[in-house]
Amino acid sequence: MSKAAAFIGLLLASLSPESQAFAPSAQTRVSTHLESAKDNNLAPILSTAVLSSILLFSPLPSHAKKGGDDFSFPPIDKTDTSRCTLNSSKMGQANAARDKLYDLRECSLSGVKGDEFDLSGVIMSGTDVSKASFKEAQFSKGYLRDSNFDGADFTNAIVDRASFKGSTLRGTIFKNAVLTATSFEGADVENADFTDSYIGDFDIRSLCKNPTLKGVNPTTGADTRESATCP
Repeated sequence: MSKAAAFIGLLLASLSPESQAFAPSAQTRVSTHLESAKDNNLAPILSTAVLSSILLFSPLPSHAKKGGDDFSFPPIDKTDTSRCTLNSSKMGQANAARDKLYDLRECSLSGVKGDEFDLSGVIMSGTDVSKASFKEAQFSKGYLRDSNFDGADFTNAIVDRASFKGSTLRGTIFKNAVLTATSFEGADVENADFTDSYIGDFDIRSLCKNPTLKGVNPTTGADTRESATCP
């Protein structure tokens, strides 16, 4: 085994078990390449490849910062004609794990039915899901920014560790939804209904400062500010 292989072995050993659990295939590929690597100058390149693979396949927290306040995503693959469809994850919502990015950027899905779907880890930006039904759906670690959720129904949904930054949520229903560690920064929540939703103490203080937290939901008749238990 070359010195490069030994170096990578030490690198992998130093990683936490949690990180290794998300990148088993990356370790296998690195081992195969190392057996044929004879040039010690490849060590820096190979170590970078290992770290890149782990970061790519590990779930990203919804509020992690990269490049200021935004993620850097790959270009939208507009050649994929099946991209703008709802696909429920089969890998479990806790870590938003998927075999590839679930990219719904710039998709027009107004009125779509996604009840009980696991949409954890979904990426939405410039997406239209107005009047969509997401009852009992799961959106853990969803990137839900700068999109149109007007009139959408998230009753009994789990929308934890997500970000609605810059989105419009006018008339949206979050009745009995779990909204822990979810950001509504810069979002328009006028006429939304937060009745019986679960929101953390820090998050509710931030939501109560949103100047658009007002009005009455046209479907449920709930007073928006009162539904969020804001004074």
